[in-house]
Amino acid sequence: MKTQDCIFFQLSRASRAGARFWHQKVAPFGVTSAQALVLLSLAESDQVTSKYLGEQTELDSATLTGLLDRLGNSGLIERRANPDDRRAILVCLTEQGVQTAGQIRAIIEQENRAFLSGLTPEEGLILRSLLKKLG
Repeated sequence: MKTQDCIFFQLSRASRAGARFWHQKVAPFGVTSAQALVLLSLAESDQVTSKYLGEQTELDSATLTGLLDRLGNSGLIERRANPDDRRAILVCLTEQGVQTAGQIRAIIEQENRAFLSGLTPEEGLILRSLLKKLG
């Protein structure tokens, strides 16, 4: 079997293409693709624990901690004491974070369509379905 025919090679190649594409789209907002993912997750559920955020984004604790540090330094999130559990910290969007997440959310559908423009709408639906199934 040729390397190019290996499913793992093909998935890796497609993943890198998607990551490069998305990075180019979110870079103007001053965030990385992973930071954009965290902001979007917080826009869906704000004021959550980092454990919950890690589960939602499927990022490990060490990676997430670094991302949160950088997002905090950029003024997009803040950490607050959890009034229900003194051992836990809540991760919250700042006003600037809400605005940035909203701007990123506004381009998602358009950019999804742009990235999948080489596929028919039906093929795009099938791809999404298959990726969810594999994931």
